[in-house]
Amino acid sequence: MRRYHHIGIPTNESKPGETHLKGLKLFVVSHQKSEFGVEWMRFEGDAAVPDLVRRVAHVAFEVTDLSSELAGREILIPPNSPSDGVRVAFIVENGAPIELLEFTDPKHPARLSNQMERVTSNSEAMFGASNLAVGDL
Repeated sequence: MRRYHHIGIPTNESKPGETHLKGLKLFVVSHQKSEFGVEWMRFEGDAAVPDLVRRVAHVAFEVTDLSSELAGREILIPPNSPSDGVRVAFIVENGAPIELLEFTDPKHPARLSNQMERVTSNSEAMFGASNLAVGDL
């Protein structure tokens, strides 16, 4: 299973709400702070990140089996765990970086199904309904 997760856009400008990930030498605005799933990334000069990731926006997909998704692909950044409960890797598809995320913790807050539960709960609270359909909004 492969499902769209977010888009990551590299920038050289500081953005409101940045978090500094010192170990990765990265300033990031989480996709969870954007209603459209935009993640902003600003790298320190000596960050160990491929030039392609520094220059070109990437699309990220949540996958159920990272190892099988990587089979036969050009791997840009090998599998790693930037935080507990998630494994990520980057591949190259027609010259563009693609991020693949596998959540090993089913309760991880960045996991799509957990984000959707929060959206549904918020919608129910706003509209006072538990069986909303897309056409109802």
